[in-house]
Amino acid sequence: MRQKTYPSDMSREQFAHVQPILEQARKRTKPRRVDLYEVWCAVLYVLRT
Repeated sequence: MRQKTYPSDMSREQFAHVQPILEQARKRTKPRRVDLYEVWCAVLYVLRT
C-alpha cells in the first residue's frame, strides 16, 4: 500500500523487535484494518519532523 519510503522508516526486521511490545498494549478491539508497521513508521516520521 505504501508508495514512498522515508529516512525515518525502520526495516521490517527491526520492527519485528518492537511489534510484540505494541501488540501487548492492545486491548480487545475489532481486528485491525491497517498494518501496524505502517502506523509505526508514520509515528516515527512525525517524531522526526
